[in-house]
Amino acid sequence: MGSAPPERQTLTIFGTNGAREVVAFDFDGTLTTHDSFTAFLKWRAGPLAWAMGMVKLVPAALAYLGHRDRGRIKADAVRAFLGGVDRATVAADADRYAEAVWSGFMRPDALACWNDWGMKGVHRVIVTASPEITVAPFARRLGAENLLGTHMAFDGQDRVTGAFTGSNCRGEEKVRRLRAAYGDDVRIIAAYGDTSGDTEMLAAAEQLGFRVFTARP
Repeated sequence: MGSAPPERQTLTIFGTNGAREVVAFDFDGTLTTHDSFTAFLKWRAGPLAWAMGMVKLVPAALAYLGHRDRGRIKADAVRAFLGGVDRATVAADADRYAEAVWSGFMRPDALACWNDWGMKGVHRVIVTASPEITVAPFARRLGAENLLGTHMAFDGQDRVTGAFTGSNCRGEEKVRRLRAAYGDDVRIIAAYGDTSGDTEMLAAAEQLGFRVFTARP
């Protein structure tokens, strides 16, 4: 199939479809060349607002040196750059972002592996620490069978609160989310990742791929 994105697959509905055998892919740095969520926030804000927002985040960055909680500092960034924005706007902006960056963002060798598993009829799931709402447009373009990510919280008016519902989807949480979605007896045929946040998911897989994708668009 090559590495071209299946752009017509924009109506994909993510779900388990009763699968008990899956191949799990991390997203940021594995399928992509770098972190997608930070890049999305920067793209959406523009140079001036990004610079101002980063200044506001200095206290949060200093606090991170003490608590080392990635989920907490991620929530601080969400609050600074997306706080009060309605869900529909975030989703629409995420769609535009995926369209704008796709060709220079996705690793060709990772896409080839992704497509190869798809040709074999394997259930492919993206498991990412980034918010599901911002990764969803990429997952749809890929034709992903499922997407498991961090859940951004919204208030009663469907606006971003700057918090997350549940845990940051990294480390052991990735395995917990896979088992919650597919059952404790899920067979992870293969898993691919690139950081310590993928260690547990890789360890649970029969075939592990750590930093095996290196190509750039």
